[in-house]
Amino acid sequence: MKATVLDLRYRMKDVLAAVDRGEPVTVSHRGRPKARLVPVETAAKARKPSMHPAFGIWRYRRDLADVPGHVRKLRGPRFRDL
Repeated sequence: MKATVLDLRYRMKDVLAAVDRGEPVTVSHRGRPKARLVPVETAAKARKPSMHPAFGIWRYRRDLADVPGHVRKLRGPRFRDL
């Protein structure tokens, strides 16, 4: 796509939509190309998202195999019969 400085000023949303589509935009001033806008790869697209190391640390605990049962046990009555 080709755009002028006036396009950037009045139609920036359209220019950015073209960049979002992956289309490079050449910006010209007084008929001469001055700049080129290309999409930037975000960190999420560039590499596989990694999980925090704390996720899965209780994966092998047998008492947490039944998570709803464990939560019910934790939320049980506050005072037991005396």
